[in-house]
Amino acid sequence: MSAGGRKATADVPERDRLLRYGPRSLGIAELLTLVLGPGGSLAASLVARGLLCHYADPSALARQPAEVLQSLPGMGPMRAARLQAACELGRRLLAPGPDQALRVRGPGDLAGLLRRELGGLDREHFLALYLDARHRVLAVRTVSVGTLNASLVHPREVFRPAVALQAAALIVAHNHPSGCARPSGDDLELTRRLARCGGLLGIELLDHLVVGDDELVSIRELGWPGPP
Repeated sequence: MSAGGRKATADVPERDRLLRYGPRSLGIAELLTLVLGPGGSLAASLVARGLLCHYADPSALARQPAEVLQSLPGMGPMRAARLQAACELGRRLLAPGPDQALRVRGPGDLAGLLRRELGGLDREHFLALYLDARHRVLAVRTVSVGTLNASLVHPREVFRPAVALQAAALIVAHNHPSGCARPSGDDLELTRRLARCGGLLGIELLDHLVVGDDELVSIRELGWPGPP
């Protein structure tokens, strides 16, 4: 390519350049500029460069809660929402489609999915995985996002989607931001409550998985908690 050709390309704004040459022609800062868009106190290109300076690993942006993103220079709620929506859309597009539904035979079958969902988070996220009669995953829902060391979960929020999806069974999972996957007393008590509710509704709770830094612990395999 001639020097003149390079200069012409560099002068094209990010949006026009993407439309003319395709998204692969843009760098991460340029793609981020398009995602952030207008509407902030600083130009989107300046904000994008600032974010990439603040986070050496760009994938860390996808793990930041909305309140953290909003507090960064030039962001605000609108840009934080755009960024989180773009990250979530990309994550879902890379997830297996309905025709590739994951069939669960044991905790190890969920290791990859749970690493994608819960890896690197700085607070507890509680997930419910809804299964059909053949134990294929119908849907994954985030039921609760807690504090740095606890999450508040009500059985109603866990089982409402199960009824709507006509799930035959479910598995719940949450992370421990401390990195230690050993279930706490509260984890065991919650497991008992959810198992009782599932028994009343005819939707069996198959397992409760706890995710640490390099470990996945199955409460079912440890010994299902009995009645209180």
